Amino acid sequence: MVRLLRPFGRAVTYTRLLHLFVTVVWPAMLIFIKEAWWIWPVAAATLVPAGLVPAVRTVEGLQARLLLIGHRHDSGGDDGGPGIVVAPSATWADRWRLVLWLEARFLLGCASIALSAQLLFTMADLVAASAGSRPESGIVAALGPARAWHIVLVPVLLAALAATVWGAGRLITALAVRLLGPSPAERLAALEERTEQLLERTRIARELHDSIGHALTVAVLQAGAARAADDPAFTRRALDAIEETGRAALEDLERVLGVLRDSGKPAGSRPTLTDAGRLLESARASGAEVDADLAGPLEGVPGPVSREGYRILQESLTNVLRHAGPVPARVRVSVEGAVLRLDVRNPLPVGPPEPGRGIGLRGIRERAALLGGHASAGPVGDDWQVHVELPMR
Repeated sequence: MVRLLRPFGRAVTYTRLLHLFVTVVWPAMLIFIKEAWWIWPVAAATLVPAGLVPAVRTVEGLQARLLLIGHRHDSGGDDGGPGIVVAPSATWADRWRLVLWLEARFLLGCASIALSAQLLFTMADLVAASAGSRPESGIVAALGPARAWHIVLVPVLLAALAATVWGAGRLITALAVRLLGPSPAERLAALEERTEQLLERTRIARELHDSIGHALTVAVLQAGAARAADDPAFTRRALDAIEETGRAALEDLERVLGVLRDSGKPAGSRPTLTDAGRLLESARASGAEVDADLAGPLEGVPGPVSREGYRILQESLTNVLRHAGPVPARVRVSVEGAVLRLDVRNPLPVGPPEPGRGIGLRGIRERAALLGGHASAGPVGDDWQVHVELPMR
């Protein structure tokens, strides 16, 4: 019983009835001016040109959100269906769906209001009949002479009225989701926008992981080496390296946070392979013996490829320092025709590998895949190798 009565404790149950009532108010007002049967067909016919006006979809969508859903703009129904669109009609298909919605709302509104009014009048006649007054016409008059037991039928009609109010509200809400919901083109556009947002979040996450992760790795190694060396000159060089790497990481962090604060703001200048020298010097300052060979016109590499190549090289050197420590590393970056190749090799660490989640290697593969290239990482003999090929066209 409590479950059956629960919908009638919600305001949206009654706002849905109001939504149906509004659509029949203006034809009903004409009845008071001139009683004629043709008013209702004319009222239904005038909804056709109204539905073809693109802005009417916005008005109907706002009404439906407010009165049918109860301010829940992210849901189209009680069970969390798709949303109701408030944008103007963009295609003729959207306009004819709106015409169908207006006609359906008008017919359902007339039927539900008429039935509700009839039930209310009948209940009033039953109460009057139970008091000894016999109605001259209507359903109660057909029951025969006025009797006190007529009052027993009032709860039955009251239940019928409640079912009408609830059922009409549910039906009009389902129709709104169907006819005022997004079209297939709008669903596709929303999906593409959502995909772009997810890709941007993934890219920002990779940027932060590579930049901040590299800076922290260098800082930890430099601090540990300075403590072990106990040499003022070495400590000074280590602090300089930590300062330079931290400053670069702060610049990257400020740039990424600026993009997050203002989605319309350009990402700004990001480091490219022409700035690879500072990565190599940072790794050397951390104790690694880096043998670097940068061949080919790196300044001619397209911007997206050069930027992603820089991040791939940064993450590869970070993995060397993090998992193998200050070991000799060989770096080869070359432009061969229309392909950019990056190779980073270092001796495998002695003992069990340091546990990790593989986020860095996964980020390298994702960056390569987004540019149509491929990346591989794994042991080659006694070395660990990261090999990446990126097409430049």
